[in-house]
Amino acid sequence: MRKIIFLLLGALVCLPMTAETAKEKKANKDTQAYRYEIECAGNAQPGSYLVKVWSYSKKASVAENQCRKNAVHGVLFKGFGGGNGCIAQRAIVNTPGAEDVNKTYFDQFFSEGGEFMKYASIVAGTTETVKVGKEYKVGNVVNVRKDDLRKAMEHAGIIKSFNAGF
Repeated sequence: MRKIIFLLLGALVCLPMTAETAKEKKANKDTQAYRYEIECAGNAQPGSYLVKVWSYSKKASVAENQCRKNAVHGVLFKGFGGGNGCIAQRAIVNTPGAEDVNKTYFDQFFSEGGEFMKYASIVAGTTETVKVGKEYKVGNVVNVRKDDLRKAMEHAGIIKSFNAGF
């Protein structure tokens, strides 16, 4: 009988933490497949990219929060086309399968409040929200510090530095 009471009390104590974790899991699940669009949004300061990222989710607030994560992911693994006075940019990590090989590193890097946040900031007043079927498409202009991001990937051993071959 005591065991049952202790188990019930333990479950009640853990319940609020589980609800918060479930909210974070929902946000990450919505963007886990990294379903987004990325395009150049204009010229940025040297060492940065200014990109427009469109994220999808059933909740507009979730998609907006994921735009920074998707912007960094796009610069790292997708690159983006030209337009808006920009030159097309290749992905920083251009080794096929690098994301899967370094899964543990990138899971932590892109976790809620993870290191990716150091490299991206949303430009104020640029949010656009469009209802598409049963979900929202939320666009934000994001400034991504690509030089610092590249250095972090070099330091982690994900990519080689430019002068590694010399």
